[in-house]
Amino acid sequence: MKKRLLLVIVVACAATAHAQRPLAIEDYYRLKTIGAPEISPDGRWVSFTVSTRIEETNSTASEAWIVSFDGTSPAQRDSARGSARRGSPATLTSADGKFAATIRDVPPPARSKTYASDFEKRHDERFKGVQFDWMEFHRDGAAFPLPNMRDPYVSPPQEIFVAATGGEARQLTHLGVRPAGVQWNHVGTALLFSTDSMYRDESVYGKTDVFTVALDGKVRKLTANADYDYNGATYSPDGQWILASRQMSTDAIIAKKLHHGAATDLVLIPSSGGPERVLTSTWDYIPAGQRWSPDSRLIYFTGGVGGTTHLFRVSPDGGPIQQVTSGQRRLGSFAFDSAFSHMTYTVSTFDAPTELWGANIDGSGEHQLTHVSDDFIKEVTLSHADRLQFKSKDGTPIEGWLTLPAGYSKDRHYPLVVSNHGGPHSAIEYGLNVKNQYLAANGYFVLEVNFRSSTGYGENFLWATWGAWGTKDGQDVMAGIDYVSAHYPVDTKHVATIGHSYGGFMTNWLITQYPTRFAAAIPGAGIVNWTSDYANSDIP
Repeated sequence: MKKRLLLVIVVACAATAHAQRPLAIEDYYRLKTIGAPEISPDGRWVSFTVSTRIEETNSTASEAWIVSFDGTSPAQRDSARGSARRGSPATLTSADGKFAATIRDVPPPARSKTYASDFEKRHDERFKGVQFDWMEFHRDGAAFPLPNMRDPYVSPPQEIFVAATGGEARQLTHLGVRPAGVQWNHVGTALLFSTDSMYRDESVYGKTDVFTVALDGKVRKLTANADYDYNGATYSPDGQWILASRQMSTDAIIAKKLHHGAATDLVLIPSSGGPERVLTSTWDYIPAGQRWSPDSRLIYFTGGVGGTTHLFRVSPDGGPIQQVTSGQRRLGSFAFDSAFSHMTYTVSTFDAPTELWGANIDGSGEHQLTHVSDDFIKEVTLSHADRLQFKSKDGTPIEGWLTLPAGYSKDRHYPLVVSNHGGPHSAIEYGLNVKNQYLAANGYFVLEVNFRSSTGYGENFLWATWGAWGTKDGQDVMAGIDYVSAHYPVDTKHVATIGHSYGGFMTNWLITQYPTRFAAAIPGAGIVNWTSDYANSDIP
């Protein structure tokens, strides 16, 4: 009997030692964030950063880590790499090593201060306040006032300079703009760059065009369509094409009086000039992070579909879009080896911290590389989120997620918090949300809805609230509340709505349009009055 009793006590103690507990607010500072993965050129090693938040200083500390791609060597701190900070090179060297290009500020001639009268001079010398006469004078969290970046003395124009090996640099461009994304072609005879020639005019939204400049200084503008804004331009490895993303500019949308926004597409521009080739005209999502395979035969990019983000690819010759990765999860921070045979990426879900994974370039052979949060998830109980699919008032299919309360039981009723995302052109995506998990740990359902105007559901869905914020998207949220109330044990007398930015607007809209449905609300940075908001927000 004594031996049996001792065994029971030992087993009970062991179970207690490994028992999980609910998430506490202090756990926010224990969570680790993985970022900036890179694969060594031979594909054998993966470097990345691990970051944690420091409560005392309200800052973030980052460390460099390394792990073997095949998993034979566990992840460990990389003392050889030292600081995790990275910077872009100031000098761009051509592939043959014969030339180096730099970008330099070229400020206008110095100006002397003049006064209309002695009174104006005395006033200027004694004035202790702040004067500004530009539109973007403030921004959330930034020191007031922001400098006038349209002023050439504050933000001077830049030019491209080039030098032969061992020679003096000479100015190659004389455009008075600020070139970005500067890169050499594969034979070192020309440089590619993008710029907005209207960046000094704060009364327009602006548009970016793509240019090349030859070693003799001849500049060519490759984007001929005045309605489109181009971003992320890159040469193909063989130098024949320039890949970029393209979207109709806001100024063009206004001028055309459109009742919707514009699609974002990947386009190919012949490096020698000529008509563009649109690669994603039939793909109803938003491509991002585009890059070439080293043989110029494929273009890889990411895209959000519903709450997921995955890797896709397409041939520069056109044809169907191929999805490389799959599953109800969000993948990000893709990195590839030099041969494009292996890749790494972060994997995010609702009920676990993000970890780093690896796979072959076609998505096969997938395996987890890091386990930096294993100790955390062994100790802390994280709540599951059910994926919801329901219809709105007008029959439109809507997707959402419901995070379940800790210790969830169908035999009791729980209060509900409705959390609305910002944007509105963004989306709830798979990923650990500490706020949702904390609410769940304290006994709440948390509902998130990808209402109309969310990304990841096609162009018609994206622009469905144009000129009518709150109407259809508000109906989508209310349909989600009704669906959850009918299928889960919700205490309908204790429903709250929260959100920030557009989520703050949505919160304000819901409690005024459906005042009897909510017991509490917390709007953050949300619009309450369109008239007073005009030209007074930090998004002029």
